[in-house]
Amino acid sequence: MSNAKSSIFYIDFLRFIAATAVVLIHVLGPFRKMYGEIPDIEWLAGMSINASTRWAVPVFMMISGALLLSSKKEFEAKTYMVKRLSKVAIPFIGWTVIYAIIAGLMGNFSDFITVIKESPNTPAWYHMWFFYDFIPLYFVVPFLILALKKLNEQYIKMVLFIFITLFLMKWLGVKSFLQENLILYTGYFFFGWFLFNKDNSKDVKKWIIAGVFMIILNIVGTYILALETGKYSSFFMGYKTLNTAIIGGMLFVVAQTYADKIQGKFRSFVSLIAKYSLGIYLLHPILLIPVRDLKNGYYDFFGTNWIAIPAISIIVMMISLILTIFLAKIPLLNKLVP
Repeated sequence: MSNAKSSIFYIDFLRFIAATAVVLIHVLGPFRKMYGEIPDIEWLAGMSINASTRWAVPVFMMISGALLLSSKKEFEAKTYMVKRLSKVAIPFIGWTVIYAIIAGLMGNFSDFITVIKESPNTPAWYHMWFFYDFIPLYFVVPFLILALKKLNEQYIKMVLFIFITLFLMKWLGVKSFLQENLILYTGYFFFGWFLFNKDNSKDVKKWIIAGVFMIILNIVGTYILALETGKYSSFFMGYKTLNTAIIGGMLFVVAQTYADKIQGKFRSFVSLIAKYSLGIYLLHPILLIPVRDLKNGYYDFFGTNWIAIPAISIIVMMISLILTIFLAKIPLLNKLVP
């Protein structure tokens, strides 16, 4: 989730769809593992949307790679550490404390202390895992920039093939120390840079075919596994697997090719969501605390998950946007939503 706001509209559009997908994933969260506990048609709603949106965080990482690795500015360690890392570190620390306070209010003071104590290794809330994988990537970026300047086209193709192989190995469950998060997420940075600096318009149809095939495979495959095992399987839902990388690549290329056709008020709305996407990401789980408690009946109000999940997602996203804009106007607190 790059904090460097780009004026390139298709990048804004990618931020927009990725932020939307994240909210959808978290809204449908309670239903993922409820196969056999709720009617199949209701479980299918959550599963299908989940299987279609797992590319959200990888796309954010591709955006970051595209922008950070393509920077033409001369690298300066002090500037990089202060400007780049602080924009990630301050929200991480601030929101960790906020969610620790929420945990304490929902439980007791000892829960607050526990969350704070465990925060160096355990996210304070379910969505905060992002920082634990994203912050280390900032230490890799300067060396990646240097390496990419030295590599010719053939070496770049080889690096791309290596990452494709690693994504496939991760998907198939092949064990290797090369599948550590830092390496695989670096792959998304490289992937974003590669697509950003290439004219992909001639290949857009191929990307659409490959990406749509993977989405269908995710949905059908997950349903078949549930029928065979009697429970939900996350086999097709990995962030660091080849199917997800292909879908992310498809969306990047489609946005790159067609996003500029969007005009008018919707274009302005897309850019607004993109501008505040990090704040929306960090804030929206607070709104979902009562919603995700199924006893409160928020989903039941809409009659079916096919309507409830997208409707609640839209409502939560809009409220999150308003609150983020409000926070961005308050001195000091605006550091939480850079």
